Amino acid sequence: MKPLSVIYWTRACLGIVAAVLCVVIGLYIEMFNNILNGISLALLVYIITNYILRQLFIAKVEKASKVFTTGIGAYFLVWIVTWILLYSLTHPTG
Repeated sequence: MKPLSVIYWTRACLGIVAAVLCVVIGLYIEMFNNILNGISLALLVYIITNYILRQLFIAKVEKASKVFTTGIGAYFLVWIVTWILLYSLTHPTG
């Protein structure tokens, strides 16, 4: 696979990991059961993993900015969908 494809699919999988992390932390710390804290945690995971991916793929892509922008949409879309589904399962109403 091409390096940008690997980065893209890694980010999509990290979106799932970030959503699971948001739900698990929200179960134990009530403060994390709102969207703003969830977004903050998702951004933190994205920024931390960006530095890791940049170190791994900097020599294999033409620009360093490509590492940052590749998969950003997939990451947040997968994160929000997974977070909503898991949150709905762990916090049923009624």
